[in-house]
Amino acid sequence: MIELAKGQELTLTTEDGSSLTTVQMAVGWDHSPTAGFIGSGAPPIDLDASAVQFAGDQFFDLAFFNHLATRDGSVVHLGDNTTGKGEGDDEVITVDLGRVYPRVDTILFMVSSYQGHSLEFIRNAYCRLVDHDGTELARFTLTLGVRETGLVMAKLFRDGPVWKLSPIGTGIALKTPTDSIEALVPFVR
Repeated sequence: MIELAKGQELTLTTEDGSSLTTVQMAVGWDHSPTAGFIGSGAPPIDLDASAVQFAGDQFFDLAFFNHLATRDGSVVHLGDNTTGKGEGDDEVITVDLGRVYPRVDTILFMVSSYQGHSLEFIRNAYCRLVDHDGTELARFTLTLGVRETGLVMAKLFRDGPVWKLSPIGTGIALKTPTDSIEALVPFVR
């Protein structure tokens, strides 16, 4: 497993150098018990994981809580966790890299608060890439509070015949990826 930092890249290949065919992007977070008014016992914040596909700078398709799979079936959201409670991953998105439509060259992974809560009350947020055997290939841990309602966590992108992963970790003012696809375009470049 590799702990990635902004600016790094990881080529998605096996130990023998062949390309990975299926990966899962898992995200997790903990709700801060002091979120909201002091001592208010605010309810858990519902974060939603999303995967947004681009062909160049053009939006192509997406998978999120309200649209669980892309049209080609290559990206599938495995279900919505509305509280962030529990151990381990809170939401998981599976990507069958071999089925991704050939024009798609970037897949952005993000989390956002549908209710519009600031992410500064979220603790221990991470995204991790896991292969088809469940082996963790890479992890990107967020260490600072994010004042925005969304966070672009990482991207998968084609580099010739192989896919690569690059962490992003930048806050963005979106509650769902469909709020402003244009706001996501700078992250695909």
